[in-house]
Amino acid sequence: MAKISVKNLNGEKVKDLTLNDAIWNIEVNDDCLKKMIRLQLDATRQGTRKTKNRSEVSGGGKKPWSQKGTGRARQGSIRATQWRGGGIPFGVVPRDYTFKINKKERVIALKTALTYKQKEKALVVIDNLTFKSLKTKDALAVLKTLKLAEAKTLFVTSDENENLYMATRNLGNVACLMADEINCYDIVNADVLVCDEAAVKNIEEALK
Repeated sequence: MAKISVKNLNGEKVKDLTLNDAIWNIEVNDDCLKKMIRLQLDATRQGTRKTKNRSEVSGGGKKPWSQKGTGRARQGSIRATQWRGGGIPFGVVPRDYTFKINKKERVIALKTALTYKQKEKALVVIDNLTFKSLKTKDALAVLKTLKLAEAKTLFVTSDENENLYMATRNLGNVACLMADEINCYDIVNADVLVCDEAAVKNIEEALK
């Protein structure tokens, strides 16, 4: 069983915490992780691009010249695809980019993302993430104390933490989520994953 030090907001070690190997130390599955991240990114795409085909372009109802006798190639409409201003052949149309994956794959992908953070020593566990104020300068002081000032940091809390959210919302390199909101993309996108002790237990309970 992997162990990790639990610190306080001053960066001091409080105790050791044993992590569940079935969640934080599995055999990683990169295929599931990649698939889950692609699903999340594809779900954000609007898919509203549209081009007009030959039947949708206005005009072109009359044959531009006679079929024979002009010496030129036969043409049926000035809105044919080879004409400037004509319809677009095989153009893009509105579409839905989302797709589905199995529930087991979702769980494996999330466990893989968590395992990578634990193995890369990019997991930090804090005994309590309750901030005394909602001032950004206080959040910066905490990040500096934890040596995370320059890192892209994802805070995960066990419940709503208004002071933490308000204090960090103006920081471009910090994001906050509750334990039941964690997802593969945000975990992989962060340099460091910072969880409070209760959030770790909530994650383990949900994924066991």
